[in-house]
Amino acid sequence: MSNLFSSAHDTIKQLTSKEIKASDLMKSTIAQIWEVNDQVNAIVSLREEQDLLSDAEAADQVPMDRRGPLHGLPIAIKDLADAKGLHTSQGSPIFAGQIAQSDALPVARIRAAGAIIIGKTNTPEFGLGSHTFNPVFGTTCNPYDPSRSAGGSSGGAAVALATGMISIADGSDMMGSLRNPAAWNNVYGMRPSWGLVPGEPKEDVFLHSLSTSGPMARNPKDLALLLSVMSGADPRLPFSMSNEGLLPVEPANLSGKRIGWLNDWGGNLEIEPSLLSDTLSAVQTFSNMGASVDILPAPFSSAALWESWKTLRSWSLAASYISYFETPHLYDLLKPAVLWEIENGLALSGLDIHNASCLRSDWYAQAARLFEEFDVLVLPSTQIWPFPAEQVHPTHINDVELDTYHRWMEVVIPASLIGLPVVNVPAGFGDAGLPFGLQLIGAKGQDAALLSIAQAWHEAKDWPNVRPPQL
Repeated sequence: MSNLFSSAHDTIKQLTSKEIKASDLMKSTIAQIWEVNDQVNAIVSLREEQDLLSDAEAADQVPMDRRGPLHGLPIAIKDLADAKGLHTSQGSPIFAGQIAQSDALPVARIRAAGAIIIGKTNTPEFGLGSHTFNPVFGTTCNPYDPSRSAGGSSGGAAVALATGMISIADGSDMMGSLRNPAAWNNVYGMRPSWGLVPGEPKEDVFLHSLSTSGPMARNPKDLALLLSVMSGADPRLPFSMSNEGLLPVEPANLSGKRIGWLNDWGGNLEIEPSLLSDTLSAVQTFSNMGASVDILPAPFSSAALWESWKTLRSWSLAASYISYFETPHLYDLLKPAVLWEIENGLALSGLDIHNASCLRSDWYAQAARLFEEFDVLVLPSTQIWPFPAEQVHPTHINDVELDTYHRWMEVVIPASLIGLPVVNVPAGFGDAGLPFGLQLIGAKGQDAALLSIAQAWHEAKDWPNVRPPQL
């Protein structure tokens, strides 16, 4: 039987050499799902076992010269993205039971690469809130402490990876959704440069540039493998980018590299003291690897970043969900966070949006100057440790009351706001045995270089294999 904690790279090598069969891998995958999924609720809308085995057996018959880079590899798709023939609920009762008639663009690329789609991974309603629970499928639990949140919105994907149910996973990230759950589940998650993984060529394709799809895995080489499949220019999308140069990934030589440690943004971000202390200790690993680490003051006003982010996010989400808001019987099915975003978005003027985008532009220019001096900027991936799973969202950090449902994730917006590539790398465990991570942030378009640095980190500190969850 297959080792489900092997890397995707190693598993594909075994499939190619016929050391294992796709049908055997699928049997092992199904057995692992039956063993652990009831404890964590990560995979939802699982396909029928016989259908999965039939697909795997058919994959075994495909000649080698017709196999794609993910041939025979099981994957579950985040439940925000359409996968043909599967339920796509988006965690909302509005869409419960809805069957997708086609694949979303990144999903189509994953399927064409030979992966076998086994089901979906759980997400919060419409992906909002960074805590994976919804009225359709319930709560996804942290495998390191099932009483705690798994993060979100790619919480189901991160937990499925951490527990060996899949070896690669797709996700999406507006406000840390590929980073927060990766940090809390001891895996890697990458938000690529905006435009590298194109979105759907429908409705507006110019204005709303805050969210992107991206990969998750248990090592950076597997991140790059999935990213190479999901990414690449699409002529229908004006800002899509070429994906040349992503593969192969070799660990960077960090000797002489300069790391800019942004800490708590000059004291402007509330972060739990033990988490901040642990992240600072983890950052010193870069020094041990030959890099220089400089502690930086706040490079830009945190208040300006927050104002820009809050404005542009509410504007984008209001545009996406206004039709549900204006339909009485659907309005009643929307959770408070969605209603709050729409109401704020509707209250904005054109000048409000323009001014927010000007702030974003100023920050992009300042970040570009930082990357003239530093190879990577580093921040904690989260501001708190995983909180109780029954809690809707944190209301305080360090006795400071939070003014919105998402303020506790403010640490992720510097990269999100201006579309920079960023990788969460697992960074260790706190006193309570809960994992945490670091955001490695690169310059726009430097995804391959960032993955090489992340791979060097992984080879020095392979936390996913050193300390997998024990359910």
